[in-house]
Order: sequence, then C-alpha cells, then structure tokens
Amino acid sequence: MPNNLVVILTALNLEYQAVHRRLTDLRLHRHERGTRFEVGAVSDTSCRVALGLTSKGNHSAAVIAERAIQEFSPVAVLFVGVAGALWDTARLGDVVMATHVYAFHGGTSEDDGLKARPRVWEAPHGISQLGTYLARADNWADETPAGGRAPQVRFGAIAAGEVVQNSTISAEARWIRQHYNDALAIEMEGAGVAQAGHLNGAPVAIIRGISDRADGTKSSAEDRNWQPRAAANAAAFATRLAVELVSEQEQNAMSHSYGPPATDHTAGYSSNTAHQSTVGIMARSVHDSTVHLQASPQTATNTATGLAAELETVGAQLQRCHGDHALDDDTYHAAQTELRLARQAAADNTPGSSRQASLALKRLRGLVADLPGLAAQLAPLIDAAGDLS
Repeated sequence: MPNNLVVILTALNLEYQAVHRRLTDLRLHRHERGTRFEVGAVSDTSCRVALGLTSKGNHSAAVIAERAIQEFSPVAVLFVGVAGALWDTARLGDVVMATHVYAFHGGTSEDDGLKARPRVWEAPHGISQLGTYLARADNWADETPAGGRAPQVRFGAIAAGEVVQNSTISAEARWIRQHYNDALAIEMEGAGVAQAGHLNGAPVAIIRGISDRADGTKSSAEDRNWQPRAAANAAAFATRLAVELVSEQEQNAMSHSYGPPATDHTAGYSSNTAHQSTVGIMARSVHDSTVHLQASPQTATNTATGLAAELETVGAQLQRCHGDHALDDDTYHAAQTELRLARQAAADNTPGSSRQASLALKRLRGLVADLPGLAAQLAPLIDAAGDLS
C-alpha cells in the first residue's frame, strides 16, 4: 500500500498554526524521545500530514527532521514558514520555493578576509517540477482581500544561516549579497532540513512566505502585519503541494506493473515471471498485474531468501543506472548504503530487523524517486520486508 503521508515542519508557532488550520481529524503522535507531532488530513483528500515544530535554527530543525523521517517514512518533508527577502524580486506576501539551499555560514577566515565555503542542497527534480506546475495553475492561494494583490510563487535559492538578518548595510549583509547574490530569501532552518533529507533519502521542499525585507524593518508594525499573511500563503501552497505529491504517489503505485498476470499461483517481479515454481515472496492476490504481498508464517525462511534475491536484482539495477548516469555518484553511494542495511536486516531475522529493513528500503525508494520504474519496484519489497518475522 502506498504511503500517503507528508511531514510538514515549522519553526515558529505562528507558522505551525497556519498549517494546523488547514488540517482535520488531528491526533497527537508522541515520539519515544518526547517530540510531539500532530497527524491529520487535508480536507476532502487522501493526503495525511504529520505536523511538527522544530524551533529556530538549522541544528534543531535537522534533528527534528531526522526524527520525523525515521518515525513516518514520509513521501516528502516540507519546511514551511516565513523569511526575509534579499531583493525586490520577491515582494511581501509572495511565496518562495527553494530550487537550492545555501548554508551560508560555511567559510574560512584568512588574513585577507573571510572566504565563503558554502554547502548547497538542490531541491529534488520531481518536487521542483510539481511546484512550478502548481504555480502556473495559480489556483492554490486563498481568496485575496478586496483591493489586495494575489501572492505569487517565486523559485530560486534560499540562504540559511544562524543569525537573524535585519540590515542591508552591516558587514554580514554586504557579504551575503556579495557571495549569495542569487538568493531570493534568507532564513534559519532550511539547510538543516535539507541535510537531514539528503542523509535519509527523503525528498525535501523549503517553502517560505516573505514577511519582511531583512532591511532593518523586522519587528515593525508592517512586519507584524505581514507575518501571519506570509505564513498563511506559505501554508496554502505547501498543503496543495502535499496533496499533489500524495496523488502522484498513489497514481504511480496503481499504474506500475510488476510483470504479466500470474498463473498457476506464481508471480513475477521486474518483468520476470516465475514459471512452474513458487517464488520466495508469496503473493496474496494478483489484480491487473499488481502483486499484493503477504508472507506466510510457514514460508518465513523462503520469504527472507526470496527478498534477498530480489535485493540482489535491485543492486544490479542500481549499478546499471549509475553506469548510465541516471544516478549521480553521491546518490548511488547513498543508495548502496541503504541497500546494504536492508540486506543485513533481512538476513538477521531478529526482533526489530523487519522494521529496520523496511525503513532502509523506504529511504532507498526516496533516493531513486526520479527513476519511477525502480522506485515502484521497491514497493512490494518494502511490504515483504515488513512481513519478515
């Protein structure tokens, strides 16, 4: 069964409430270490949202994002809130969706000055494409007040640091504009969330409503007026994006074929059909060439063996994709790491190994999300891993 949950994180309570108002049937979900999430649904959709509060800063945002990914194995993680504009490209109330995020505080101090050494995380291609599509559709925003201007969605870099930026003339402000002059907005959490998503193979989108100009007017009456409006606009776009992400996930799961219709109680994977034999991963039922998995308790050993064989096939496919340049080096090595963890957990067959194998395969699926065939092939293997005893 496809996952239909998206994690949405915010730093401020005002941002949290903006998302909270768009969800229904909320239930408290408490992480074993005390972090509290609320899990609800976007009205009239199948999209579920796990909403969490990180507090300010990239470090705390990274920790909570990591915790949310491990807890929920979401379709994606969206970080939603307000930000300051660095240029006039994005106006107050507009929404900026990051094409890439700079951790701008990386650097080296030398005799001739401070040299920039940023880290950069690009947004996943699929999420970026979906975001631009929704922006073109232009039907995501709430009704604009009479005489008001409808918010626009801007796409570009976002700079994330560890200080509140509220000047255009300070030494740091000049340095940021010199080294990160393509950044549309500045904030304090996006780099941490992007790093957590990268390490866990989870797609991440950073979505910010422009509440100020980072020019000395923060905390002014104008800023206090624009903050809730900017947060509401970011929440509106983010929840629409979440719904579309889940819809795509469900459509991919329904349309992908795992092989021709099985006969004689045999089933095929990766377009390979088993004939006159029973595969190790037992099929519960077959509908329209989609295999629904259920491991029989009597065939636990065969299930583990069959899963191991399928994982070997996945490893070979990863190698081919890497050789064809469909996977870059970093993604390929991260995918191989998750595959190795899944193999080890499946082989252990100890209490807790089933969940470890399933989580590793979910992270692997996130890493290869831009390869729909391979990502969809992992769906029954995730189910099979969950059925190991």
